[in-house]
Amino acid sequence: MINFFNIFLITGVGLFWFQVPLRGSFLLLLLLGVIFLATNLGQGLFISTISATRTQAMMSVIFVMIPSIILSGFVFPIDNMPQFIQYVTYLLPIRYFLVIVRGIFLKGVGLEMLWPEVWPLFLFSAVIFSLSVLRFKKKIS
Repeated sequence: MINFFNIFLITGVGLFWFQVPLRGSFLLLLLLGVIFLATNLGQGLFISTISATRTQAMMSVIFVMIPSIILSGFVFPIDNMPQFIQYVTYLLPIRYFLVIVRGIFLKGVGLEMLWPEVWPLFLFSAVIFSLSVLRFKKKIS
């Protein structure tokens, strides 16, 4: 619920504070945001199942999230990164979600144009969430 609030808050700030027009479907943005949030929740659950302590979990999240944000294309354009790093970015779910957000928000494109970014994000979500649930069940047993 907190993440849904964040989606609404960030979209509202973009629309009303920064006057960025939403050219695409807000419903599509929410739907694809749910997939991205499931991926992040799966990552968090997976990290918590492999960590022995809360401190180790927090350090692991920092170790994963900071490079993800830097390599996602949010801070630096992916095209300006070395070729090897460009290939590494394909392993980051946030890379795909940023393309989706830019496409919906700024270009007004639909699912048919965003499909090359949606299916990998959906695949990441299904795999990481499934692995973390399985790992969580093993840890409880």
